Amino acid sequence: MGIKGFESRLERAVEGTFSRLFRTGLSPVEFGRKLVREMDAHRTVGVGGRTMVPNAYDLSISPTDAEQLADLLGTLRRELADAAREHARDERYVFVGPVEVTVEVDEQLRPGVLVVRSRFHESGGGLRPGNLLLPTGDRVPLGEYVVSVGRHNDCTIVLGDPNVSRRHAEIRPSGDGFVVVDLGSTNGTKINGTRIVEHHLSDGDEVRFGNTVMHFQAS
Repeated sequence: MGIKGFESRLERAVEGTFSRLFRTGLSPVEFGRKLVREMDAHRTVGVGGRTMVPNAYDLSISPTDAEQLADLLGTLRRELADAAREHARDERYVFVGPVEVTVEVDEQLRPGVLVVRSRFHESGGGLRPGNLLLPTGDRVPLGEYVVSVGRHNDCTIVLGDPNVSRRHAEIRPSGDGFVVVDLGSTNGTKINGTRIVEHHLSDGDEVRFGNTVMHFQAS
């Protein structure tokens, strides 16, 4: 699911330039598939029986391909990071730190050749810090994991608000920030007073689940 979503999002992002940028033979889905294969190949069981996977991915391409991709590298890195997160969610993998994707030029590579290497890296600036300020004044830190909100006891943030659904919404890492996603709740999720389905959070956003108000802080 993650790779299909990655390809379609990337295609929408570059629109008419899509075919021109990938005429060398390196397709978006190839980037995504190789990253996912690298992740699967280097998974390991960590403390508590959780499956740990690398969070840093270094992609090497030829100078010719780098020239073709020059206008797209930022978008490509962000979408690859999101594809990695989606695959990790699907497979119940966990990361040791923020997801980082780099694309470098290797003078020795031929056009159309892509090399992917991965690392376990516990620190870095791949994902800027953030937290949710609760009505109680407590803060819930956000990171490379999904924070669920609802009345069900297995949610990360459990709310007693009767206007909140059992599984109301999720806050997920996306690109270099976070998105809040409504899970089809009865009374909806609102950002700054507007009901949303999915919304990329900005510093200071008011987030309302039912009648419960929280605030997003970007650091």
